[in-house]
Amino acid sequence: MTYAIDPELVPWLDMLPSGPHTDYDSLVAARSMAELSGVQPVYEPTRAIDVRDTAVPGPSDAPDVPVRIYTPADRDGAVPGLLYIHGGGFVLGTLDMFHMHLLRVADELGIVIVSVDYRLAPEHPFPAPVEDCYAALTWVAARAAELGIDPERLGVGGESAGGGLAAAVALLARDRGGPALCFQYLGIPELDDRLDTPSARAYVDTPVWNRPNAVFSWTSYLGAEPGGDDVSPYAAPARADDLAGLPPAFVSACQFDPLRDEDIAYAQRLAHAGVAVELHHYPGAFHGSSMIQAAGISRRMLADELAALRRGLGVG
Repeated sequence: MTYAIDPELVPWLDMLPSGPHTDYDSLVAARSMAELSGVQPVYEPTRAIDVRDTAVPGPSDAPDVPVRIYTPADRDGAVPGLLYIHGGGFVLGTLDMFHMHLLRVADELGIVIVSVDYRLAPEHPFPAPVEDCYAALTWVAARAAELGIDPERLGVGGESAGGGLAAAVALLARDRGGPALCFQYLGIPELDDRLDTPSARAYVDTPVWNRPNAVFSWTSYLGAEPGGDDVSPYAAPARADDLAGLPPAFVSACQFDPLRDEDIAYAQRLAHAGVAVELHHYPGAFHGSSMIQAAGISRRMLADELAALRRGLGVG
């Protein structure tokens, strides 16, 4: 198909990663390569940010979960906190993938960020990844004072698969009576394994993310063909029957993204359930196009993300 992609994005298309791939051999090869290294520029914080790696207790009978903690050195008292979950189609990604981005968010907002290095599918299918993320959330909440986080201003967020995991963590926190969340940032989230929306059916060759990628992603995560009758809403949050009582949300969607329609539908359902939600749809953009930071639409997406986090987390 031919897509009316934003002209500022077009020259970069050949430099972008091709998604989480569609077979295990190519996935293993991709994991050994820094696919984003040629796209993400180095970010130099304007304030001192303490960055340290540690590990937190994992789910029952599971390994500890590696996390990376970003703490502004000049903070004055307790500040908002954000549990951040990286993208990668449930099958790719490390703490380094969004490191520069999180340095920028911590720097510009002055918040504490805890980034989660959850186990990846297909070696560790659902529920391992989301349970790792939830274990990290409970650890952060229990140690809020030690981390310098205001427990009343704790949020969760992520991009792509990380956005889907963030939505699932918010559901788990609600249903388990877990840590109170003040906000959920759902950036182009992967939410629905059924792949039955118009955008999921039509976009078979879009840049970075397309239907074949999505089929492989969900098959790897679920350990079975997607679209079955017994998929948990904690795996695919679009499956949740009741979205009431969830924290306020920001949801973003891109025009040429198979996830577009499920993202818009989830935001609509949140609104119908009485959840305060803000939805941003970006014309001419595709999944992951925000990596091209020189483009005007990418700058708008970043500005919207920072503004949403500032409002949602109560940044002064």
